[in-house]
Amino acid sequence: MKILVCISKAPDTTSKIAFTDGNTKFDENGVQYIVNPYDEWYALVRALELKEANGGSVTIVTVGTAADEAVIRKALAIGADEAVRIDAEPVDAYYTAMQIAEYAKSNAFDLILTGKETINYNGSQVGGMIAEAMNMPYASLATKLDVSGNTATIDMEIVGGLEVADVQLPAVISCAKGMAEQRIPNMRGIMAARTKPLNVVAPAAIEPLTSFESYEMPAAKSACKMIDPANMDELVSLLHNEAKVI
Repeated sequence: MKILVCISKAPDTTSKIAFTDGNTKFDENGVQYIVNPYDEWYALVRALELKEANGGSVTIVTVGTAADEAVIRKALAIGADEAVRIDAEPVDAYYTAMQIAEYAKSNAFDLILTGKETINYNGSQVGGMIAEAMNMPYASLATKLDVSGNTATIDMEIVGGLEVADVQLPAVISCAKGMAEQRIPNMRGIMAARTKPLNVVAPAAIEPLTSFESYEMPAAKSACKMIDPANMDELVSLLHNEAKVI
């Protein structure tokens, strides 16, 4: 089984977020990037588990520049067999998805996995776009994935319950919490990652559909008001007149 796992980078959650060029660009100075946790913990680890159970290979792919190669090596250290970097800036979700789809079309993967979303943009768009571009079945927010022959059985959380679906491969699946448990790279994996193949391919001639006009920080949280528990009338008045929630 040939599995392709889509990998993206995201700022470490401890990074201080700021913008530059008149709030039109994200300021990367001093920012530490990590593998997007949904891609790493769930999509990549489940791909490795499927490979270990059924044989085959796991390839990771990312759309990014040479500055992203440290993040890619981290994913290789977890156990992927090889990595592909499509040499382009991931301008928007459509552009990223179409670049990955163009690469995947010529490499006959049985299964394409993504994380459910990135932790910086929370768009949850790339997986569905890849599936549409490749005319493949798509299952989103999967919490469990098993493969038997050419059939993938997928659990997906829905409002009020759980949906179980059988999907014929090849297919695209986005992975959510519950799909797998995080793996920590060991020293052997870290050393092996230095010599594993990292193939750089030229991007396809695709135009992005969106551009970012400006960014802004969320409003600062207001101070907490402490109300005497015996003074319920004041609490009700504040909730009604100030917070406007009742």
